[in-house]
Amino acid sequence: MEINASTRVKVAKKKPAATTKKSGTNGTKKTSKGGAAITTKQSVAPKLVPNQLASEEQRNALKSSSKEEQLDLVMGLMKQSMGEKPFLAQHAVPHKKSTAQSQGTAAADLAEAVRTLGSKTVLKEFGILGDIEKVVLPAGGLGQLFGATGGMKRISSASSLASFGATTSSVHSGGSSTVKTSAAVDKLKTASATAREGVLLVIRALCENVGRPHVDAFVTPFLAPVMEEAGSSVGSVREAAEDTAKAMITMAHPLAIPALICPVIFAALQSPEWRVKHCALQRLTQMASSSQQYKLQVCRMLPKIIPVVSSEVFDTKPQVAKAAGECLLATCQTNQNPDVAPAIPAVVKSIIKPSETTKAIDELMATTFVSAVDASTLSILCPVLSRGLKEKLAIHKRACSIVIENMSRLVDSPQAVAPFGPLLVPELKKVSENVQFEEIRDAALAALKTLTKALGHASVEAAYASMMAEETARVEEEERRIAEERAEELKREEEMKKKEEEERKQWKEAMEAQRLLDKLALEEEEQKKAEEKKQRELSSQSVKSKTGKCKGCGLKKCRKDCLFRT
Repeated sequence: MEINASTRVKVAKKKPAATTKKSGTNGTKKTSKGGAAITTKQSVAPKLVPNQLASEEQRNALKSSSKEEQLDLVMGLMKQSMGEKPFLAQHAVPHKKSTAQSQGTAAADLAEAVRTLGSKTVLKEFGILGDIEKVVLPAGGLGQLFGATGGMKRISSASSLASFGATTSSVHSGGSSTVKTSAAVDKLKTASATAREGVLLVIRALCENVGRPHVDAFVTPFLAPVMEEAGSSVGSVREAAEDTAKAMITMAHPLAIPALICPVIFAALQSPEWRVKHCALQRLTQMASSSQQYKLQVCRMLPKIIPVVSSEVFDTKPQVAKAAGECLLATCQTNQNPDVAPAIPAVVKSIIKPSETTKAIDELMATTFVSAVDASTLSILCPVLSRGLKEKLAIHKRACSIVIENMSRLVDSPQAVAPFGPLLVPELKKVSENVQFEEIRDAALAALKTLTKALGHASVEAAYASMMAEETARVEEEERRIAEERAEELKREEEMKKKEEEERKQWKEAMEAQRLLDKLALEEEEQKKAEEKKQRELSSQSVKSKTGKCKGCGLKKCRKDCLFRT
């Protein structure tokens, strides 16, 4: 090949590797080619550090001061936490605008005061708990949180949260059924966003710097309003609410999970705000990933947790759906049965993606049941097995029947399997009667007999009759409840109708009275005008003015040459 000045050589250029660029501080990365954003782990909130009560000498000085001085200091710290200017500093040096850092420092100082003087003294006697309640709760109380159709109306206390430790809470329900979003709930709160953020920082400081067992009984009941703030329209309030909820779950006693925390989380999952749902799912995942005591309580709550979280897997918001999947996996992995542990990821994946049901059934077919099967294990397996019995292929129905038979032999008590009997017995009965292959019908019948024995019944017919009676009773109870709700609704409508008729009647009477008053005023005005007109006519005919002087000569007694002399 001849090479000269016009010869061209092509050199292959190497494509640069895709670099990652951080997009802001929201924890996401974007590729240089415009690829999808990759969500990274969120940053951890910095610890709240005190300033005025940081040293032991300062705390001892506070302890030795008088009651009035302690009260003044505590109330001043509370005001600084809420972003308010202290009273003594109004005429002193120029006051800078409050920031989240200064509010956090004041909240940490307040927590140190609680640890020094005692939680009962500061929170109850000094009224800090009441101030927190006024800021974070809406005008209608706990029942207004998570929307009026949520569960907080059923679990909210009729008493004040400030008296939580001294009174017995009573459950109440009722009120409007209008769904309220977090923006609507924000309008019911009289405090500003800065004050709400400061109160959230105070609660977080109490959880982190004081902790259990001093303040958990006072702070844990505020979990519902804290989680409601996770859906606030202000970004700083949302971040403070998420950090505070995380600190509250870390501080809470394990025995509070079934009694206080889980009911609040279930109510939060009914909220119309997706951020509130996301926060609730993250807190449930946090409990499932904590110490063994937390895992044990979550495991006992699995029969209630799995149905609620499974419905959120198909949420239209991708953040909620992803968090629900992670929460479902974390909560199911708290199960203590070692036989089911290898199949849990496949079972959870089949719940998230129903097309993976057959793979989960294959995993369960390879499981050898040796340990006792409790209610938490049944709550994980029964939904997948019930779905597998509805599959079109008969071989999948046979596999589910075999798994149910092996599982039912190791059920520890009839009470554990009783809630799942209506889920499995009708489907097994259909398979044992309708499938054309005798081998599969025999497997379903054997599973049905074993399950019937686990339920505590003598025969399949008795079990089916008992379940039908229970289902009938449940339906009748539901119909009775619906009828009572309709009767109450009709009663409210009648009362509203009577009230509207009374108001309409009063309005008509008021309008009639106003019309008569207007008519009288008009007649008086016309009469007054007529009198004025008459006076003008008389004054125009008279030669004397109002003062009695003549209009011609200007004297009271006219001159001889006056034209108006009479």
